[in-house]
Amino acid sequence: MNAIIKLLVLGGSLLLGTALPAFSDETGPPPPPSGHGAEGDQGPAGAPIDGGLGILIAIGAAYGGKKYLQSQKKTKTVENIVDKL
Repeated sequence: MNAIIKLLVLGGSLLLGTALPAFSDETGPPPPPSGHGAEGDQGPAGAPIDGGLGILIAIGAAYGGKKYLQSQKKTKTVENIVDKL
């Protein structure tokens, strides 16, 4: 019975936490000032992700390579021990 109550409380709080922002009366950000230097309204500028994404992929590949080499070294060590027996 106690587990059911905990589950209901957790489910209810998750439901309210995700549903309340959808029903809020937020209208969005204010419009930009009239003299922002462009003809008409401009959308938000995109953030460049190319450099950071490349670095993240390189670090991930290096980490994966390190793990692969460690697993190969471990396998060879186990095979050497078995061969000596």
